[in-house]
Formats: sequence, C-alpha cells, structure tokens
Amino acid sequence: MELSVKTTILLSPELHRRLTSYAEQRGVSMGALVREACETLYGTEVDRTSRLDAVRALGALALPVGAVADMKRESVPATDDPVP
Repeated sequence: MELSVKTTILLSPELHRRLTSYAEQRGVSMGALVREACETLYGTEVDRTSRLDAVRALGALALPVGAVADMKRESVPATDDPVP
C-alpha cells in the first residue's frame, strides 16, 4: 500500500495512551494501528471479490433457520396478541 497522504488527528491524552500501549503490545506503529482500524471499520481495502467471497461463506453456513412463515409468526405478534 502506497502511503502518500498525511492526515493529522487530535486525540485525548487517555486515548493516545491506550492506542500507544496497544500498538506497542502488537509491535506496530500507531499509524499502522489507526490505518488498520479505518480499513476494518470503513472497508477501504475490501474489494468486490472479497465481499462476494464473504457472502458465499455466510450462505454456506448450516444455520438452524426455520421457514419464513414460522419465523414471522414467532417474531411478530398478531394484531390481537398482547405485546410479548
């Protein structure tokens, strides 16, 4: 990854201390830690193929899911039912 744009952010002393400590524990710079957090949160480094792979992996999971009608009946009370 080419790093060619510099950004300055202001942190509270406590957040700076925590991030510095965490970066040291992981053996990375604070800049690397912040870039990783941004990529994770905002998906700046996730391409279409990776997203599709993730969707396929989720779709392949054998989860105990009932029929749509059953799930609706179990999760949405009928209009004459008291609030659960």
